[in-house]
Amino acid sequence: MKDTFSVRDTLEVNGQRHVFASLAKLGQRYDLKRLPYSLKILLENLLRHEDGVDVTAKEIEAIAKWDAKAEPATEIAFMPARVVLQDFTGVPCVVDLAAMRDAVVKLGGDATQINPLAPAELVIDHSVQVDVYGTESALEQNVAIEFERNQERYSFLRWGQKAFNNFKVVPPRTGIVHQVNLEHLARVVFTADIGGESWAYPDTVFGTDSHTTMINGLGVLGWGVGGIEAEAAMLGQPSSMLIPQVVGFKLTGKLGEGVTATDLVLTVTQMLRKLGVVGKFVEFFGNGLKHLPLADRATIGNMAPEYGATCGIFPIDQEALNYMQLSGRSAAQIRLVEAYAKAQGMWHDENSPTSEYTTTLELDLADVRPSMAGPKRPQDRVLLEGVQQSFHDVVGALTANRRPKNGAVAAFANEGGATAIGNPANAIGETGVLVEKDGESFRVGDGSVVIAAITSCTNTSNPAVMLGAGIVAKKAAAKGLKAKPWVKTSIGPGSKVVSDYLEQTGLLKELEKINFYIVGYGCTTCIGNSGPLPVEISKGIADGDLAVASVLSGNRNFEGRVHPEVKMNYLASPPLVVAYALAGTLDIDLTKDSIGTGNDGKPVYLKDIWPSNQEISDAIAGAINPAMFEKNYADVFKGDSRWNQIASPDGAVYRWNDSTYIKNPPYFDGMTMALGKVEDIHGARALGVFGDSITTDHISPAGSIKKDSPAGRFLIEKGVQPKDFNSYGSRRGNDDVMVRGTFANIRIKNLMLDNVEGGYTLHVPSGEQLAIYDAAVKYKASHTPLVVLAGKEYGTGSSRDWAAKGTLLLGVKAVIAESFERIHRSNLVGMGVLPCTFKDGQNAQTLGLTGRETFDVTGLDDGNSKEATVTATAADGSRKQFSVNVMLLTPKEREFFRHGGILQYVLRQLAGKKAA
Repeated sequence: MKDTFSVRDTLEVNGQRHVFASLAKLGQRYDLKRLPYSLKILLENLLRHEDGVDVTAKEIEAIAKWDAKAEPATEIAFMPARVVLQDFTGVPCVVDLAAMRDAVVKLGGDATQINPLAPAELVIDHSVQVDVYGTESALEQNVAIEFERNQERYSFLRWGQKAFNNFKVVPPRTGIVHQVNLEHLARVVFTADIGGESWAYPDTVFGTDSHTTMINGLGVLGWGVGGIEAEAAMLGQPSSMLIPQVVGFKLTGKLGEGVTATDLVLTVTQMLRKLGVVGKFVEFFGNGLKHLPLADRATIGNMAPEYGATCGIFPIDQEALNYMQLSGRSAAQIRLVEAYAKAQGMWHDENSPTSEYTTTLELDLADVRPSMAGPKRPQDRVLLEGVQQSFHDVVGALTANRRPKNGAVAAFANEGGATAIGNPANAIGETGVLVEKDGESFRVGDGSVVIAAITSCTNTSNPAVMLGAGIVAKKAAAKGLKAKPWVKTSIGPGSKVVSDYLEQTGLLKELEKINFYIVGYGCTTCIGNSGPLPVEISKGIADGDLAVASVLSGNRNFEGRVHPEVKMNYLASPPLVVAYALAGTLDIDLTKDSIGTGNDGKPVYLKDIWPSNQEISDAIAGAINPAMFEKNYADVFKGDSRWNQIASPDGAVYRWNDSTYIKNPPYFDGMTMALGKVEDIHGARALGVFGDSITTDHISPAGSIKKDSPAGRFLIEKGVQPKDFNSYGSRRGNDDVMVRGTFANIRIKNLMLDNVEGGYTLHVPSGEQLAIYDAAVKYKASHTPLVVLAGKEYGTGSSRDWAAKGTLLLGVKAVIAESFERIHRSNLVGMGVLPCTFKDGQNAQTLGLTGRETFDVTGLDDGNSKEATVTATAADGSRKQFSVNVMLLTPKEREFFRHGGILQYVLRQLAGKKAA
């Protein structure tokens, strides 16, 4: 630490002396009281890492003098204290580290140079699928299937756990990464030995899942990054970023009767999406915080990717300490957090000064009303009384080209108003497709809810909504109601603590009475791990070409994500998930229509089974205690006998084999110590032309692998049977599988083709319609570079590094879009794919581009130019020329790009040190 500003100080807590970078000392020169909480954390990070090279006095002063209204212009180097990984994104990180060990040896270095320098903790939570549901044995059966499917991956992770220093694995059947992070991994204030002294500093984190921001609810600054950026952080490389603008969100009042944290977060998401906060920090303040439990704050923080912000953070206050105590943190750690926060001016109470913000929003919590979001975006909030109309508004378009099979009669719910499908007294009416299952006959039609899932850390971390769902179930069961037979029901708790308090209150049994059983501990439905629908239901959907629905308490409802056969997906609180499972349809107004008929022959309404706030408070008070957390996290890295019996190799260098799960990737093939140049692009073809809101779900392989897809054909050639395909997510460690699934989403629409859905494109030279992968192979054979053209918000969604990796491996040199999501743009840079944006008001359509042209991108000036010229030449020789913005935003990004990516940069640095 260079300490230009003489901020080194000491703090004694618990009888131990800690060194820290004092903001109070710096505050003698600058007015830091006006700084938002999150910028104080960034400022401390720079002070502690000042070295005169990556961090200089100039950057420190830029934050100290922060202009709230100015456009971001100053680059800083941020170094998180730790990295947290989930297994879908974490396995490729460990694969890359293993590949880097091979590569650094070839460059003259030592394999053991490649180790996480910052603590890295991986939680295996994305591998469980809902194969079995509706039975007490669902959990055990799904876990058994999970271990059978993922032996190779788990063996590899166990190797990594032994081979790498500073790397720990939380085994399967423990919980969702973000909830484990919240309940156990987060330190809030870190301590570490640096140069023989104990230093104290804020806990900051990068996560390989965009919902890492859930930890913001506990006052920890962190956000989701791509696996590439996470690997760089693990290897000691700071992340380049611009000092952000900070939006203040003032909360006042308290939530009303019957309103949940889910209703609140959907309201906040809609408000912030409307404002526009991409690339900005959002910070919550105001007297409403005292009425907002930590779990509610975590719910709001979790959804930061959905409202587009880098983070959605709350300050450290008494509620944060209360949660630390509840979750079993030590008294010594809690004292350290309080003392450090107060010493640094990071403590929040009613006497805290109001910070300056770039702009401010305000919400009276009393104004929040019961809501859902759908049918395909988290920001599309609909009031509960408007859900039925929302369904009517969209179903027509979804069924316009319907082709029923086998003489099936399908429901047209928006013809002449509501049909009998929405009349619970008449089951699902006389429309739809007749289905027979388990001895029952019923009709499934448009709007039928075929998946009702209490899932995702967004809500399963929150006792109020989980216990609220249990109370709804209890009251419904008492009246003789249960989930409709066509609904696939599930509970995927975020941690074992959740099931403990559901059991202790007796509410788990009540949920089971209406067919909601625990199916696994991990991320299920909102990541697409919803598992297969019953064959009878699938057949009915296919026969009627039906537009069916899911209702889930998750955070993601993008097209094609939840289940390929489900066209409408609505986010809702866990109690509402239960209610819709009972109703079985979206074609109902739950605020006034009856859900069903009770065992007394009378109609049952939502108000009859909805819990009061007092009922929920009473349940929480008697249900949760620190002992639950201490018991469940005592040996969290140890795992059960099933985990510990998995065989894994030893040694510093991984012994690659012919696995279809784990493969040495080609990123470092032929790499030398020589630095490359950023070359202009000539004679490129368009691999695809896309519209707005193309998400990483559309780009990155996810969900099931179809046997007739390029990836399916590859696996069959390798001797893998379709029943053993598993999911794309589970095979993220094999580039041969993943590149074949890139841009293969069943709902993606390539505008180069007319009325074609799915991962297809036009191979322009031959005029053939081909799978995108197959076209890319043809272009590669003719040494033709590729570009992608797209609209607004390209790459929104999860921080999937494979959206960038797959793009690179297909041969794409540049992506030209109207705008990018922050993480995906960074990931493209990190993989050596050039991101560019059209000038304001321009896009492929306004420029008259069809994708059939050849493209030259010139004037890049080795990556230094902020603009480039694109020349599009049509088949008749006519040309269109336009300028684009080159989105290499910082000097460090330009340096990474010249190296071919972040990992190549790190490798050359390490190998160079060894050679020197």
